[in-house]
Amino acid sequence: MHHKLFSFEVLRLLEINMVINPMKKVVLSLLLLLICIGSAYSQFNAQLSQYMFHNASFNPAAVGEDEMIQITGQHRIQWLGIPNAGRTTVFSINSPFKLQKTNHGAGFIFVNEKIGQFTNQTAHLQYAYKKHLNEGVLSIGTNIGFVSLGFNGGDSIHQISIGDYHDIAGDPEIPKTGVAGISFDLGLGVFYSTPTLYAGISYLHLNNPVVRWGDLTEFKQNSSFFITGGYNWTLPDTKYVFKPSTLFKTDFSTLQLDVTARMEYDNKYWGGLSYRIQDAVVFLAGINISEGFSLGYSYDLPTSKIITVSSGSHEIILLYSFEYVLGKRTSKYKSIRIL
Repeated sequence: MHHKLFSFEVLRLLEINMVINPMKKVVLSLLLLLICIGSAYSQFNAQLSQYMFHNASFNPAAVGEDEMIQITGQHRIQWLGIPNAGRTTVFSINSPFKLQKTNHGAGFIFVNEKIGQFTNQTAHLQYAYKKHLNEGVLSIGTNIGFVSLGFNGGDSIHQISIGDYHDIAGDPEIPKTGVAGISFDLGLGVFYSTPTLYAGISYLHLNNPVVRWGDLTEFKQNSSFFITGGYNWTLPDTKYVFKPSTLFKTDFSTLQLDVTARMEYDNKYWGGLSYRIQDAVVFLAGINISEGFSLGYSYDLPTSKIITVSSGSHEIILLYSFEYVLGKRTSKYKSIRIL
């Protein structure tokens, strides 16, 4: 997808196309499909600016870290102003649990994306084994599920013209109807957290899943490697806590790095900035509302040529943390601790 790790080459082609010949109505998914025909290497990892609130979205070992049941919903509108540039919705639920004297975490995560005529869906069960180590907790986790990629073909696709470079209507490999494929997917992760810091590494798409559309077209999912970390630094005025964090990700052919500085006040309000190298400056703001509810918002201002045709990207996240005991919900809740 255009906002995934593999897409930097596609992105450059798209930027050149927009600057030299502003065909903003050309469906982005068609450009991607033409590049990916035959044997394509696509990424299925959602681009999320508020990654620090949702470590389980890229590291299964992070499930159950908050010692409460946590429900998270995240929605992103990519590159506003560019038709069909993409929308992403992520939903997850996870919880800690005990078996005899051992600690564990389990969860479920679902991702739904639509980019032009493409649809991308993933669903995973997540599990983590947890062990107290020094002042913190070391977790080792895995996720098991599927990736699915579809394309909504039809007459509208074949009516698009992009000049003399390609005969769209006559290309037998461009679907004329809706197509979809599905493949098994597996990931691993390690996560360590204390009351003041966290760090994690994960390796997703371990089995390099392949999604096929018929006999001619396949999309091979490259494995992806993630490193993340964060720290809580309480200032002399103890109502202020500085929370820097970072996320590095790569598919071993391209890479991406987010560096974030966030300040939280009175365990209730926060704001900050992120820089995604060679991509965007991100503005963050949020509030711990009440009764375990937290709401966050981010705005991505592009730093590439995309800014000439897009006003940026918007993202919202809603979190709810609560404790459930013996079949009845208690009044206990928890605000964002380290995220």
